[in-house]
Amino acid sequence: MGLGAKIALGCGGILVLFIVILGLGAVGSYNSLNGLSQGVDAQWGQVENVYQRRADLVPNLVATVKGAAAFEKDTFTAVTEARAKVGQINLGGKAPATPEAMASFQKAQEGLGSALSRLMVVVEKYPDLKATQNFRELQAQLEGTENRIAVERMRFNQAAQAFNTRRNSFPTLLIAGFFGDRFRDRAYFKAQAGSETAPKVAF
Repeated sequence: MGLGAKIALGCGGILVLFIVILGLGAVGSYNSLNGLSQGVDAQWGQVENVYQRRADLVPNLVATVKGAAAFEKDTFTAVTEARAKVGQINLGGKAPATPEAMASFQKAQEGLGSALSRLMVVVEKYPDLKATQNFRELQAQLEGTENRIAVERMRFNQAAQAFNTRRNSFPTLLIAGFFGDRFRDRAYFKAQAGSETAPKVAF
């Protein structure tokens, strides 16, 4: 075998080795992105669970308050309509694919939260209602759910940040680009306007 043939064979071997290393790197990047993406969707499932728990508390809460505050029809209507809007959002069990979808989801949930706050203002007018065992139990469940919502939102943002950091690092960024929307940046929950001021929750 001549010198030229040996050089060509050596160069061919180096090229094959380079392609193998590149392929393994691409597979590793894909698997890493896929795992982080699944983590984001799993955490989104937890977010949906706690929001669903809050929505499930609404009918009992409204029924309990309505019995003592029969004349507050506008407030009850607002809560019912806000709950209906939340129920209309169906993301198929996956985290919102775009910032716009996340904003829409968040707006509906904030609407329900605002309506529930107004309902609690109504409760202040009825001390006898606040003293009932049924209302106190619902109050405790609602407070616990609101705390869980805050925790799960924070965990979701952490999972989304881990995915986005990996997705936008080099050379993973190049691999993600080959798969279009499959590995697009994940949207975050954003703080509600005025959230820098601690809310006053009174039951």
